[in-house]
Formats: sequence, structure tokens, C-alpha cells
Amino acid sequence: MVEIKTDAALDAMRVAGRVVGDALAAVRAAAAPRMRLLDLDEVARTVLREAGATSPFLNYRPSFAPTPFPAVICISVNDAIVHGIPDTYRLRDGDLVSIDCGAIVDGWAGDAALSFTIGTPRPEDRRLMDTTRQALEAGIAAAVVGARIGDIAHAIGSIGRAAGYGIPEDFGGHGIGRRMHEDPPVPNDGRPGRGFRLRHGLVIAIEPMFLAGGGNDYYAATDGWTLRTSDGSRAAHFEHTVAITDEGPRVLTLP
Repeated sequence: MVEIKTDAALDAMRVAGRVVGDALAAVRAAAAPRMRLLDLDEVARTVLREAGATSPFLNYRPSFAPTPFPAVICISVNDAIVHGIPDTYRLRDGDLVSIDCGAIVDGWAGDAALSFTIGTPRPEDRRLMDTTRQALEAGIAAAVVGARIGDIAHAIGSIGRAAGYGIPEDFGGHGIGRRMHEDPPVPNDGRPGRGFRLRHGLVIAIEPMFLAGGGNDYYAATDGWTLRTSDGSRAAHFEHTVAITDEGPRVLTLP
């Protein structure tokens, strides 16, 4: 069931969203060569703890997962697309890193992600990240009252396909509110004019993820969580929690 939020709920979700934005900014600032992924998770834990927030990621266990998720952020490096588990891996110059973070404050959730490189990015990585970020911006611009979910999906997918990137078909955005994952699903590719009609008070997470090799295929790593590109190419992932309002899309997860 799709839940439409009140204006007061949107303001409450903005509080949670700001914590997510702050956590991502802190992790991005701390990321450097030789930094362990576990240490970046601790950076995010500190931001959430100091804000009085909890994590919707920690101990989350959807049907596909063999174990509960053990961290407050997903860290996906290079050929990892999403759901990477922070471990003892130490970042290296040139790594392409995607960080996904969520927070819950007073019962309301926020969810966002960003990608960046350690050190100077390779030109092909910069193009991949820039294109994925542009697709997120296009998806947000399409998130207006009276449009449909398919319009968002088409805006994202058109940019990714035109650039020659792959788009994993089974993963995309979602509704969000008191739970991190709610209806409706928000695909990253699709036909315009189809799907749920957008209304004031609907809140969705829009999250394009593009694969540099051009194929859509991926596989689950041995940890049962991390999704990796089948061709070994790199991936990028950007996400914001966005409220549909009569005044236009309202991004809730900015710092």
C-alpha cells in the first residue's frame, strides 16, 4: 500500500534526511588511501549516534539475505554495485567507492547514496559518476505532481542507455517513510506515462545505479549481500530521498 504523508511528516522526514546527508558528507571527508572500510562505518555510526538517530541498515535482513546486515552503511568498491559490507579492506588510490546510508529519527527514515573516487579519478570513472549523478537529477526533476513513476524511470534510463551503461533490472528506488522500503517501487528504466500517479505527500527514494561495461548482469558475492558486475566493470550509485509536493520535488537528504 502506498502511504501519502502529511506536511508535518515531510518536515519530520527532513530531520532524518539531514542526518543521512551529514553522515555521507563525514564519510566522504574521511575516505582516504589506507582507510579501512570498517573505520568509515564507524564514522557514520558516530554521526548517527550524536544526532540521536538509529540505522535502518543495521541488522536488516530481507528475504534474499543469508544473514542480517552488520553495518550502518553499505560500502561498494569498484565492481561492487550495491550492498557492500564494510570489512578490513583498505582503500587504495583510484578506487571507485559508493556509500549508501540510512537513518531513522522519531520513527521516520531517510536514505541516500553517493559515489566518489579515492585520489584523482580516471576519466572513465568521472564520466560514469557524472552520468549517474545527472540521471539522479533528471529523475528528481521528473518527480512532480501529476506525473507517473514511469516518467521517473524513463528519465533515468534514457540517460544511462544513451551513455552505453548497464542498468541492473531488479534493483532501483522505492517508497520510504516509517519503513526504509515501502511502495511504490521506482525502477531505473521504463516507459513514460505508466505506473503510480505522483501526488503531494508521496515520498520516494530515487537511486540510479549504472554499470560501466554496458551489460545489465550481476551476481551476489559469497557474503550473500554484495552485488558485483558480471563483467568486472565498475559501477556508480547515487540516491536521494525526495518528497513530491505541489511546489515541486523536495530533496530531503541534503546535509
